[in-house]
Amino acid sequence: MARLSEVVSEAKGPTESSEFEHSSIPATIKKLFNLSSNYLTHRDAWAATFEDVVSHLTSPRTDCPMTLPDVAPMRTTEPNENAALSEFQGEVVQLAAVLNGDHFLNSFPDEVGKKMNVKQAHEYVKGATSRFIRASKEAMKLGADKSAIVDMRSSLTTRPRNL
Repeated sequence: MARLSEVVSEAKGPTESSEFEHSSIPATIKKLFNLSSNYLTHRDAWAATFEDVVSHLTSPRTDCPMTLPDVAPMRTTEPNENAALSEFQGEVVQLAAVLNGDHFLNSFPDEVGKKMNVKQAHEYVKGATSRFIRASKEAMKLGADKSAIVDMRSSLTTRPRNL
């Protein structure tokens, strides 16, 4: 199977240092559909996009494998729930803060993820996601269009005060 670097000669993004990474997917979607909303994080604002690759496709590819190989486990030990968050985990907490509406609060600084351990971050993200889904379902019951992007305000969610 060809690697991305064999298919695409160079990453094109908003900066000279932009590279392809998982954040390239939402960055590409934002660019292809000319979405005016802000980026989710600084990573997808920086990431290179795949627009050059997908804009040249004239028909579906036929060289994709029919079955995928078994996945090897990423680790063989139990997770350390008391560990500090990685940069990526901290960004997931920031995304959850947007879902939760906490990003509007002055009491929720950008650095809050650095004060959480893995277990606390997991609980925060899980809670924010479930509250967002519940609030979205309630909004649709009240007549909100399913295609509307719900921008949560902290007053619309019930969340614990121990941030």
